[in-house]
Amino acid sequence: MTKQNKAYKFRLYPTDEQKLMIHKTFGCVRFVYNKMLAERKETYDLLKDDKDALKKVKHPTPAKYKKEYEWLKEVDSLALANAQLNLDKAYQAFFKRNAKFPKFKSKRHKQSYTTNVVNGNIQLLDGHIKLPKLKMVKIKQHRTIPSEQKIKSCTLSMTASGKYYLSILTEYEKEIETKAIKKVVGLDFAMDGLFVDSEGEKANYPKFYRQMLNKLAQEQRKLSRKKKGSSNWNKQRIRVAKIQEKVAYQRKNFLHHKSKELATNYDAVAIEDLDMKGMSQALKFGKSVADNGWGMFTSFLQYKLKEQGKQLVKIDKWFPSTKTCSDCGLVREVTLSERTYQCSCGLKLDRDYNSAINIKKEGIRLLAIA
Repeated sequence: MTKQNKAYKFRLYPTDEQKLMIHKTFGCVRFVYNKMLAERKETYDLLKDDKDALKKVKHPTPAKYKKEYEWLKEVDSLALANAQLNLDKAYQAFFKRNAKFPKFKSKRHKQSYTTNVVNGNIQLLDGHIKLPKLKMVKIKQHRTIPSEQKIKSCTLSMTASGKYYLSILTEYEKEIETKAIKKVVGLDFAMDGLFVDSEGEKANYPKFYRQMLNKLAQEQRKLSRKKKGSSNWNKQRIRVAKIQEKVAYQRKNFLHHKSKELATNYDAVAIEDLDMKGMSQALKFGKSVADNGWGMFTSFLQYKLKEQGKQLVKIDKWFPSTKTCSDCGLVREVTLSERTYQCSCGLKLDRDYNSAINIKKEGIRLLAIA
């Protein structure tokens, strides 16, 4: 039996008094994070050339600031402790050269805080959830959390349009049996439509962002003409935010359904390990790459396959799937404008379909090695 984690996200409907406490907690978490980061940055600038001394430095904790700023005692202390943990993770990632130096938090970015379960301080009840400092908050629980799953932590967040959500992280034990690999599919990333698979099927992603682009641009122009900070500006800002959120929800829902379909029908899925950031910065590719959400799709696919004891195989990004003939194996140069792959052996296939077949073959080869 191995321990597994699963997250559930629900809409919250706090009262005005609870909203006030939520926003106070957002502010305190941001304040403490920025204070600790400022001290760490000062220490790092002084000792960056002496790594041994840097390792021995004792970093500040939220408790240090409570004496000077007593209003920090009014909010959930676990939320402040988690701010420290998040900063620790950001620092560790920086020193491992996996990320840039941590940045200061701003009011303009996503507002959220995390709290943990301690002595029954978090409990799900009929239509409500008990949370530290907030007591009973109304929740729209559209799905049931199985009784064997124990709540570990909760992350409360607010969207740009002013909606409140709660992400509940649970822990449970499950024996995952590795499935025998019988059915394998290869996916070739497609800028237009998400992917083409090795069976010749297309994902046909609806391009939600492109569909909303004109309406979004229109509403953003209206926003730019209003006085920043005014009541009308804020109303228009919320209209823009709602359009952006709708696109994000539509995309997420589509990607969940597609990844679930693949995880149900196949024992292993082979994909290319692509550099999406690099592709999005390429000429004319930015909006197309951002719209279809390939990175989100692959993360959904990975955990859905893992839950069933199935596998996601990532093919090296330099593997010549586009240049290789899926029939005879000949490798030749292919221009971006060529949408049909033609080989001297007589093969004539859709370029992406040919690539998907090659990805599937390489995936099978790698699985055999493992």
